Order: sequence, then C-alpha cells, then structure tokens
Amino acid sequence: MIKKIKSSLSEKILFIFLISLAVFTFGSFYLIKNKCLFVKQLDLDEITINDPQNLAIMDVECGKVVIELYPQVSPKSVERFKYFINSGLYNNSAFYRVIENTLVQAGDLEFGYHDNINYFKVGSGGSKLGKLKSELSNDYEFKAGTVAMARGEFDTEDSEFFIILKDIPLYQGEYTPVGKVIFGLNALKKIKVGNKTDYVLRPDYIKEFQLLEN
Repeated sequence: MIKKIKSSLSEKILFIFLISLAVFTFGSFYLIKNKCLFVKQLDLDEITINDPQNLAIMDVECGKVVIELYPQVSPKSVERFKYFINSGLYNNSAFYRVIENTLVQAGDLEFGYHDNINYFKVGSGGSKLGKLKSELSNDYEFKAGTVAMARGEFDTEDSEFFIILKDIPLYQGEYTPVGKVIFGLNALKKIKVGNKTDYVLRPDYIKEFQLLEN
C-alpha cells in the first residue's frame, strides 16, 4: 500500500505564493493590454442636450467623446468645423500630436490620415477651403476639454484642431475656441502618446465624427 505524502507547511505556502504570482502577472498583463478597461462608456440619457445641432460625437479607440460646439463664440470656425464633420473628412484623421495629460491634436486633411500618414509633412496640410481669420475671445477660459482650432500664425486656421486635457490659462485669447468636451475626456487621455517627441508613430485616430442631429 502506497502511503500519501503530506505537503509541509512551507510547501503549501510556496504553492499558494506561486499561484498568486501567476494570477497577479496575468491580471497585470490584461490591464496593460486593455487600456480602455476603466473608461466609462457613453449613455446619452445621462447628458443634458440643449441644442442637438451643436452637439458632436467623436468615436475614438476607448469610447465616444461628446463635444458641445459654441457658434456664439466663434461662428465662422464652428461653421467650418461642422462642415468637416458632416462631410466625413475628420473620419480616420490621426492624433499625430499628443502631449501626455496636456493635449491631443488631429485634423490634418492632407497628410494626417491614419491609413496614409506622411510623417515628414503631417501638421502642415489643410483643406481646399483656405484659411480662416482667428476668432479670439478674451472672455473664454481654456478649461480642460476645450476644443480649439490649431494654427501657426494668427489668421491661418483651417482644419486642424486640438483638445486640451487640463486647464491652460495661457491659451486664453491666443487660440480660437470652437467647443468643449462634456463627456469622454478620460477616453481622450488614453490616446497613444509619442515615446520621445510630440509626434506619434502609428497613432490612434478618429474612427467616426458626426453631429448628434444626424
């Protein structure tokens, strides 16, 4: 008759430790791979909708982002912004410039599409509609979630835009605001950042951008 060999206390502790280590390792790997795990998803019933004509929904990797547009602040820029949304021209636009926990930028309609990005020229392209005059406001505060038109010099706004992820008071009166994120800021904070520069290789992108009324 074969006698059963009982495990010692130290062996039991070691076994439990190894099992716990395996569970922790697997769990950590899953959390790292699934960066969107704790991002809250959109429920339109939780959002107060005052003007659906000026509410836009941007679909990014980690969920949907709701942006309230402000035509009363910058009418010409918002009109241009809505045109690009309605035309589908922002769909597949890459977030080629991302500063961690600070801002994300997209909207280069010439060199900045995700499936055909030109890393040498991205950020310098535009649309066929020409430049806009800057619509600056000394009263509008650049709080986290503000969406604004990107530019080099004043009066050169076109299609590119950025969204700030934190308050940046220095931008007040310097950039044209077109709206503000009212839901989904955490999804934007999960957008891929560059390793050593602001410019991102194999960037995340806008899957779809549309106005709520559509």
